[in-house]
Amino acid sequence: MILSLIIGVILIIVSFTLKNNENPLSKFANLFRIFGFVVILIGLLSSVFKQIDAGKVGVKSLYGNVQPDILESGLHIVNPLLDITVFDIQTQNYTMSAIHEEGAQEGDDAIRVLSNDGLEVIIDLTVLYKVLPTEAPKILKGIGQDYTDKIVRPVTRTRIRDNAVYYDAVALYSTKREEFQQRIFKSIEDDFKKRGLVLEQLLIRNINLPSSVKASIESKINAEQDAQKMTFVLQKEKQEAERKRVEAQGIADYQRIISSGLTDKQLQYEQIKAQKEIATSSNAKIIFMGKGSAPVILSDK
Repeated sequence: MILSLIIGVILIIVSFTLKNNENPLSKFANLFRIFGFVVILIGLLSSVFKQIDAGKVGVKSLYGNVQPDILESGLHIVNPLLDITVFDIQTQNYTMSAIHEEGAQEGDDAIRVLSNDGLEVIIDLTVLYKVLPTEAPKILKGIGQDYTDKIVRPVTRTRIRDNAVYYDAVALYSTKREEFQQRIFKSIEDDFKKRGLVLEQLLIRNINLPSSVKASIESKINAEQDAQKMTFVLQKEKQEAERKRVEAQGIADYQRIISSGLTDKQLQYEQIKAQKEIATSSNAKIIFMGKGSAPVILSDK
């Protein structure tokens, strides 16, 4: 708007200057004057209508005084003297990583903390947050638009260091990782809330330990896996031995039952049944060897 007003005023001044001088361009003086008024009018209209995009809010200020009410997304008619500062109220993320070009800042931006056993632990982290719309005027007045560098980054790094001292390095890497994440989320959430920000999620992407500690943990894990494997093998062998014992017991019981209940008459009956089955076969031949003797049975098979 200011640029339009300046250009319009210059054109009007030029028009009056040309009109009062004998100049070949004096015939265009009225045209310059009209064009100057049009530029001023366009500037005023553009400053009266203000569009706020979706996912954003506008904060009004007049000569440095921030007004408490905000402009929602849409088209608004405002005082042309107002200065409108647009705030993004959508979810934003800030990543601090040891991997170059992966974080919000170039280079190694991971958080280095000391655990309660005096070891340095390197943490990669992503913070998901957003601006509370009703608190946008407060943020503009007390912090400014660079709230990421003034609040999000320093508060997050400080709270993580403050809470890491309650855990040893191995616990942070394994068993207490979830508990640690919940603890720092609560403390950071409270700090953000006081400053008009909403913490949506805190993601611990990676925890790196000193190489000596990592080697010790891997050795312990391998030993535990070997012990679990050996336990499984022993259980399997025990089950196999139990199966064989049951099988042997069953055979022994069967033989005992047969030997105790089998008589000569029963054996003779079983023999006759077998001979009868052979005799009824189409390929069998029966030869009688004399009176009182058992028959001899020949078969083609």
